[in-house]
Amino acid sequence: MIHKVPTKTQAAHKIPKVKPSAFLSNFINSTPFQSVAKISLLCLLYYYYSPVKANSMLTYTDLKPGVIFLLDGQPWQVLESNFLRMQQRKPVNQTKIKNLISGKTVPHNFQPSDNFAAAETKTSKAIFLFSHRDKYVFCHPEDKSQRFEIASETLGDGKNFLKPNAEVEILKFNDRIISVKLPVKIDLLVAEAPPSIKGNTAQGGTKTVILETGAQINAPLFINAGDLIRVNTQTGQYTERITKA
Repeated sequence: MIHKVPTKTQAAHKIPKVKPSAFLSNFINSTPFQSVAKISLLCLLYYYYSPVKANSMLTYTDLKPGVIFLLDGQPWQVLESNFLRMQQRKPVNQTKIKNLISGKTVPHNFQPSDNFAAAETKTSKAIFLFSHRDKYVFCHPEDKSQRFEIASETLGDGKNFLKPNAEVEILKFNDRIISVKLPVKIDLLVAEAPPSIKGNTAQGGTKTVILETGAQINAPLFINAGDLIRVNTQTGQYTERITKA
């Protein structure tokens, strides 16, 4: 049998075989790879936790009902928006916005050149306990010892429908409570109601009743004291009777 002897050129260029798994392991454990991995991880952490991402820029087309944005350093919420486009004129977003700190509501027109930062807000749940003068006391849902007060100005008209143990949503801006959101509909007992006059209930009229929270609303003539009714907390209007006294 004749054995071929490799030439000097072939021997010089012979590359030793390395298992792919061993090569990958050596590459991962190398200093350059570990440095790149650390930098990539830091970039990901910065992206997810940086406040800059929360304050992303908004244009006038982003200002739709419910959106909270910064204007002159204060948080505003869009209540209404209407895009108006006319020939030979730039489009305009006609809005009604509410200042979440002062509670002031104003109309405002925004142009295509306007840009805004999205307000960085946080929401959490809370349980209403009781009220004392103009202060309303709430607590953490899982720990009633963690109590805090909210002024009536912050609650707005929603305070008229608060009853003990009601769950609400707290909105914070820069660790300051700026808004309290009640459920859209809530069931309340009628504490007082004028007596119904026989024959008037068929005419579809209304009368003023007093709820268990002290709020006064208009309700159908057939509603009596002791009835459980459902109220829309956003409009303050009667919606339906749940149970009859």
